[in-house]
Amino acid sequence: MIPVSRPHFAADEEAAVVAALRSGWVTQGPRVAEFERAFAAALGQPEAIAVSSCTAGLHLVLHALGIGRGDEVVVPSLSFIATANAVAHTGATPVFADIELATYNLDPASAATAISRRTKAIVLVHQVGLPADVAAFRRLARKARVKLVEDAACAIGSQVDGRPVGRDAAVAVFSFHPRKLVTTGEGGMIVTRDRRLATRLRSLRHHGVSMSDFARHAAGRVVVEAYREVGYNYRMTDVQAAMGLVQLGRLEEFVARRREQGERYDRAFAKHPALAIPQVPANVRFNYQTYLLRLLRGARVSRDTLMQRLLEQEIATRRGVMAAHREPAYRRLKRRVPLPATDAADRTAIVLPLFHAMTPAEQDRVIEAVLALV
Repeated sequence: MIPVSRPHFAADEEAAVVAALRSGWVTQGPRVAEFERAFAAALGQPEAIAVSSCTAGLHLVLHALGIGRGDEVVVPSLSFIATANAVAHTGATPVFADIELATYNLDPASAATAISRRTKAIVLVHQVGLPADVAAFRRLARKARVKLVEDAACAIGSQVDGRPVGRDAAVAVFSFHPRKLVTTGEGGMIVTRDRRLATRLRSLRHHGVSMSDFARHAAGRVVVEAYREVGYNYRMTDVQAAMGLVQLGRLEEFVARRREQGERYDRAFAKHPALAIPQVPANVRFNYQTYLLRLLRGARVSRDTLMQRLLEQEIATRRGVMAAHREPAYRRLKRRVPLPATDAADRTAIVLPLFHAMTPAEQDRVIEAVLALV
């Protein structure tokens, strides 16, 4: 079976994990702090805050920004459901806006229509790792006087005009889920230029504590911590951070490999009249976190039939990014704007296998099977 994805681990990650386990530090130890510093440096951001998942990070950011019951947050429906869930966890209401089919990213015009007097923020997703038009959304956020939060879960290693996604963000959140280019098994990282916000986020991720366990144990005198507000258990472990440090050091290698594979798919499918490959702007470096292929009119099979036929050939696929407004959890939520592009992508997009260790022979097998069926 060719899987959709497979995390890449090597002996150096194993050695780092073993060393972390033997150190005696489990939660928020020296490796978490080191991973935060390394990640901040890699992005050119002054602050990075490690958390237990990207979802936890998004929730923590929205909560720290004061978003709660009675508020609205504009989000794309075409995103993993965690984006909408992070809003719902605060008590606020996610308001779905449409995407641009070419990039699968949020459409600024649709997002503008979705804004109301109750809107407090926009969550902009860099879908499948392909950078969104951040400049347009910064203009929209300033005009509407709302916060802009970047969901960069898939976008580690992607760039715009040579600058990493997240470098210029007011606040952005990344994922280290096993499917991501850099993984810690599970985990996330928030980056921000707001040092006051960063300080609060570090407290909130650890039950609202006044100092970390590491700082308390390293103190030269007895220190009794205080819990200033109701917080959460959203901490990353030292074991996860040890793995992340090694993987982060190999990011450029991972991106180069993934781009080589993604562009190979592009060349194979670009001229097929019934297939749409990802549309990558000229000023963008796409990390090919996920390879999303869309079936056009004229395809000989439906998306679901294609998935089944490929599975019968032991080629695993996934539906393209889900449309949250069609899921039972959000189906009853009142829609403010039409979502035709989201609905089209939901019906026609498919995720093909793509992972670091995928061989050319495996990729050829996928290509040949798709072209024979479509």
